[in-house]
Amino acid sequence: KETTTDGRTLRRQQAPALFRRVQWGGARATGFAPLDAAPPDPAPLEPGRPPQPVLPGLHLFAPNRECQGGSAWWLELRDGDLLIDVPALSEANIAFLRERAARRGDGAAPPWIVLTGRDGHGRCRRLQQLLGWPVLVQEQEAYLLPGVEPLHTFAETHALGPALQLLWTPGPSPGACVVHAIEPASGIDGLFCGRLLVPVAPGRLAPLSGRRTFHGPRQLRSLERLRTWLPTGSPAWMATGAGLGALRGEKLVEPCWQLLADLAEWR
Repeated sequence: KETTTDGRTLRRQQAPALFRRVQWGGARATGFAPLDAAPPDPAPLEPGRPPQPVLPGLHLFAPNRECQGGSAWWLELRDGDLLIDVPALSEANIAFLRERAARRGDGAAPPWIVLTGRDGHGRCRRLQQLLGWPVLVQEQEAYLLPGVEPLHTFAETHALGPALQLLWTPGPSPGACVVHAIEPASGIDGLFCGRLLVPVAPGRLAPLSGRRTFHGPRQLRSLERLRTWLPTGSPAWMATGAGLGALRGEKLVEPCWQLLADLAEWR
């Protein structure tokens, strides 16, 4: 413990470590480096495969093993583009993202990288180094991203424009959030729910708690808050940030309003 000048007590174990032991190029190179230090020669990217289209303006990336097999999404709207969570770092994915961003033309604002929870961070810093895009994360989890710049945070709610609204939904992780995208002119009305809801069967999502869950009761309270926050009759579909295996080939879950209402009694 340490005591500050105003008498407050700090606990060392609650603060993120500033250094870690690293090993680059063999045992003799072992030493200490800042958490945001990158190896001098990053490993080459795997070839990978590009994301698959799901709806006009919506693509799904292949499961990312660095995110426990989670799902990342690419969304295109009239006002801008959005990468929701971090896909696997592969040549195919990087080429896809660069090509899509270039469609906006020179002078256009870069796409955003929005993180819906700590399990979706993946290799965010390395991805940002390759793309140079801004990252948005709920303020509770900003400390998990040393070296990410520019990094933007929000507290309770946030708007990325008229078509994109974010809501803090703690429970799956301290800084979990959801993204509501509604743009009638593009036919988009969807909710990216991160890991607040995970697949349990075809057409079914549920607020499951597991060993990585931060706080189960708060997750249920966040779900209740989500129901009151969403406009009546919206969204038309939901996209989860978890693995999609239980959906048996489905990518999106719809209709959603009734599903959210049914989960009111979940315990």
